[in-house]
Amino acid sequence: MKQEQSIKGTTTFYTTLLLSGIILLAFNLRPAITAVGPISDLIKADLSLSHTALGMLTSLPLLAFAAVSPLVPGMARRFTNIGSIIIGLFLILTGILSRSLVHSVFMLFCGTLLIGIGIAICNVLLPVIVKDFFPEKVGIMTSVYSTSMGILAALASGLSVPLATGMGYGWEGALGIWAIPATLAIGIMLYLQKFDREKGETSVESSNGTGNVWKSPLAWQVALFFGFQSFLFYVTISWLPEILVSKGASAEEAGWLLSFLQLIGLPGSFLIPVIAGRLKNQKSIAFLLGFLTALGYGLLFVSTGKFWIIVSLIVIGFPLNGAFALGLLFLALRVRNSQESSQLSGMAQSFGYLVSAIGPILIGSLYDATQNWSMPIITLVITSMMVGVIGMAAGRNKYI
Repeated sequence: MKQEQSIKGTTTFYTTLLLSGIILLAFNLRPAITAVGPISDLIKADLSLSHTALGMLTSLPLLAFAAVSPLVPGMARRFTNIGSIIIGLFLILTGILSRSLVHSVFMLFCGTLLIGIGIAICNVLLPVIVKDFFPEKVGIMTSVYSTSMGILAALASGLSVPLATGMGYGWEGALGIWAIPATLAIGIMLYLQKFDREKGETSVESSNGTGNVWKSPLAWQVALFFGFQSFLFYVTISWLPEILVSKGASAEEAGWLLSFLQLIGLPGSFLIPVIAGRLKNQKSIAFLLGFLTALGYGLLFVSTGKFWIIVSLIVIGFPLNGAFALGLLFLALRVRNSQESSQLSGMAQSFGYLVSAIGPILIGSLYDATQNWSMPIITLVITSMMVGVIGMAAGRNKYI
């Protein structure tokens, strides 16, 4: 009896530790990127960058996601899932510190690249861990970690300008503060790795049929959905502050409005996976998310006063975060097991982020060419419609 209680206690402790680790890990998958947009003007002025170069700064991590994601399943087979995540977190921490402590254009971009590689590793393996350890609770667990991502992303956007200017830390300090959650996550993951060595953690293994994921039409539909919704998200965090400044907001107001948009979207991050996971298919919910996002960007296009700008951000926020959470859920719903989840996650995030990487550069280039935000916002409306249409295909009740 004592032995059974000991085993049960250890299992409960491990599950609690794992859940805490998942949340802390999720905390690190957006702030290092979302903190950049609100202080892009400070970075641009300090380092003499163009709008196109600033777009590249946001796109660089996405290009890293695209390049690294297909390699992660093989990495996990060699180093285990938790071991690979620890490597990813160390890369995030190194990138944050290098671009904050060394004042140069080269280190800004080099550090951002390291952050992108680290996030790519963690991005791929987080859905795999959820599918592996919580196979009956994929919907609620996706809600938990996608909401955790959203909370810190919103906090990072809102705090960037106050930290940089209000507290005098400069843009380097405003970006460097996110080394703290990275350090905490590394600590808890190292502790989890100790348990895994004792228990013999199962890493990603190859399984029959997973090698054909690149030939699956459904996998490509999931990848396109993931790509276009990520296109919208990363363009929004990159350029929304400047769009809002062009409509009369101050830089600090624009940063907090970006934070507000992400906070408004938190219910979408939490509710959409829970609701979608209980449906037979997700076609209708995917179409609705795309339609609402298009409506929100359309309202932003015609808005001039602060009231209607805030209304447009409310309409954008819920479906924008909800579509991201739905994309993560697809990585678990369209597969039969964690091995297939690893393959689909690597493939969908690789191609999907390659699509999304075009976004900040394209929008920055459109602005440089036209010197106004009309064409960029119209592009976002069109992309939102594509999210809804492709989501209907990816939301069918099928497996890859």
